[in-house]
Amino acid sequence: MRQRWERLTFVHWPFDPAVVQQLLPGGLRVDTYDGAAWVALVPFFMRVATAAGHGVAWASTFCETNVRTYVHDHEGRRGIWFFSLDAARLGAVAVARTTYRLPYFWSSMRLVETPDEISYTCARRWPGPRATSRVTIRIGEPFGSGDLDERDHFLTARWILFSAAGTRRRFARAWHEPWPLHRAKAVALDDRLVAAAGLPQPRDEPLVHYSPGVDVRIGRPERYRPMPS
Repeated sequence: MRQRWERLTFVHWPFDPAVVQQLLPGGLRVDTYDGAAWVALVPFFMRVATAAGHGVAWASTFCETNVRTYVHDHEGRRGIWFFSLDAARLGAVAVARTTYRLPYFWSSMRLVETPDEISYTCARRWPGPRATSRVTIRIGEPFGSGDLDERDHFLTARWILFSAAGTRRRFARAWHEPWPLHRAKAVALDDRLVAAAGLPQPRDEPLVHYSPGVDVRIGRPERYRPMPS
């Protein structure tokens, strides 16, 4: 599957690793940086096409927001665990839930932009629990090639996504160029999606990055064998 992830914002908070670990399925361990687990709210605009590059404007372009953390498995694979993914297209929600076994939700969503700010809104429709999110960021200067530090790479350079359905574990690989990142600041933030995932409501100032986007290819789900008991 070919996708374009654009006008994307990473909003990150540090968490106690034990708090995050208790929400993960068996076989996955929380990945930490400087002793902290990191949870992200990631709103963006999505364009989806088939492997041949075909898409339908009214069904293949939509807003999405995910809540995620970073994990590794017992074989050393490092990737993303999604607590939730909200999307504005019901068809996309149904396909992702059945094919990739990802926790997608159908939501009413909107993206509004000015030359230096972007606002994202989300109101979950189905299934529950109901939750809303409003984020406005101010976009700053782009990072130079030598400006990004180890933490920036830890939070954004991820190439595997994990999923689970009952006792079955799967993963899928993603291929894209490194994110072109900008400095950014949250100027308004009222989010309930993180808390709806079962995490404590963040109170601290978040770490924010913005990207104009990348082209992405997502592989088919691969069988994942859980850690032997």
